[in-house]
Amino acid sequence: MVALDLKEHLKEKKRLVDKFLDDYLPKADVHPKALHEAMRYSLFAGGKRVRPILCIASCEAVGGDIDTVMPVASAIELIHTYSLIHDDLPAMDNDDYRRGRPTNHKMYGEAIAILAGDALLTLAFDLLSDKGLNKRLDSDSLLSIIKRLSSASGSAGMVGGQAADIQASGKEVNLPEVEYIHIHKTGALIRASVCIGAIAGNASKDALSALTRYGEAIGLAFQIADDVLDIEGSKDEIGKDVGSDIAKEKVTYPSVIGISESKKLAKGLIDKSIEAISTLGDKAEPLREIARYIVERKN
Repeated sequence: MVALDLKEHLKEKKRLVDKFLDDYLPKADVHPKALHEAMRYSLFAGGKRVRPILCIASCEAVGGDIDTVMPVASAIELIHTYSLIHDDLPAMDNDDYRRGRPTNHKMYGEAIAILAGDALLTLAFDLLSDKGLNKRLDSDSLLSIIKRLSSASGSAGMVGGQAADIQASGKEVNLPEVEYIHIHKTGALIRASVCIGAIAGNASKDALSALTRYGEAIGLAFQIADDVLDIEGSKDEIGKDVGSDIAKEKVTYPSVIGISESKKLAKGLIDKSIEAISTLGDKAEPLREIARYIVERKN
């Protein structure tokens, strides 16, 4: 097997996702212009596209193809971007920078930023329900995908985790509560991305189970790695102020178990994720490399 050049792999898949999104989204000059400019501003702000790339890799790992999964993977990125816009709002994390640029509400005002997030979230399900774009998927698979994505995005997933995170800020919490916040706030959408890709690729029951375990492990590891980067990263690398979690008294793994134990836990989760897909063969190599990248990344 030829060794995977992960940097090039991520770059190429990001290019394909960006092209699909650019073609699908209303152009910036379409009325109302401020809204569409704001949607595009955050969507094309330099995100790594980890979630859609995981979705694509999972689909390909079980024998599916990128054309089938691309609309679904792109819908995931629309939801992720909406969540970032809302996360940054003054009522939430009140951040001034995201990916090295002023946050959406700093550029367009709070009202338009809220609406841009709302529009991206709604557009995700408009995309998923587009029969022409999803004609390669049978109706049962598409319904399953919509169900998993909506569950992972709502009060039982990402939004629930965000609410718990806000309520826990400034308080002393135990490890199970930190785990709950991280699994839901970040892990749920990552796990769903992997599972959705598997469904789009018509995965067997065993393969879907293996990929679910993989997604659960890397989802938690991703947020722990973010917690560590907020302490050890640099503003140039992570694109926002370092130490913001500490300043806002956010609940993080380092704040509860220390940075050394946090790193050890993240590494163990990555090992667990790779072991979970050990039976999937060479086609799953991108998933293994992405898992390793999650704890080694600098942003």
